[in-house]
Amino acid sequence: MREIVLDTETTGFDPETGDRIVEIGGVELFNHLPTGRTYHQYINPERAMPQEAFEVHGLGDDFLRDKPVFARIGQDFVDFVGDAKLVIHNAAFDMKFLNFELKRMGLGVIPWERAIDTLAIARQRFPGSPASLDALCRRFGVDNSRREKHGALLDSEILAEVYLELIGGRQPDLVLAPSGGGRGAAQGAEQDWRPRPRPAPLPLRLSDAEAAAHAAFVEKLGPGAIWLKRV
Repeated sequence: MREIVLDTETTGFDPETGDRIVEIGGVELFNHLPTGRTYHQYINPERAMPQEAFEVHGLGDDFLRDKPVFARIGQDFVDFVGDAKLVIHNAAFDMKFLNFELKRMGLGVIPWERAIDTLAIARQRFPGSPASLDALCRRFGVDNSRREKHGALLDSEILAEVYLELIGGRQPDLVLAPSGGGRGAAQGAEQDWRPRPRPAPLPLRLSDAEAAAHAAFVEKLGPGAIWLKRV
């Protein structure tokens, strides 16, 4: 199963009033394990960066001026995402901005059903507790010391760790494959593995004295003892 852990940074809160995306970051997971593939793009929002947004993201007008507009990178983003599920913290916010831009380009919008909202998962698992990304990092012991400013790729990398903890850690989906096997080998190993019987039964570890003591104990329990019943 392919998933993209995704984050966007924007100039504000509402694309309908002129706010735009200024950065997109994504981390690819396959069967809940990072593949090493990432997506990262700064975007010219075609408007001045508000002071409050600059303070949050650290991205100014001079830095963004020579970056491509969304219309130039939209197709590359869609190609990277493909048909993967999108793991997003507060998915409604990012999906609103992404679909606004994709609709402006004449590309199909991303269906809501493809979004996995880690904020909703956290609130369901820990009702009444803080569910921000920083709060979840503290809960799960995820290192977010580099998060001085909000950055889309760094936040995606951190969210990927938090997401794996939210769904129970990596152990359930960990596949042990020969070194150098890659994604295909790991997937094949998971599908082809079958338990095999032991070539020889394990030797008994019960001594004669222990067996005799057990028999004497069972005899005291009478004919109804479960140890005397055959399955």
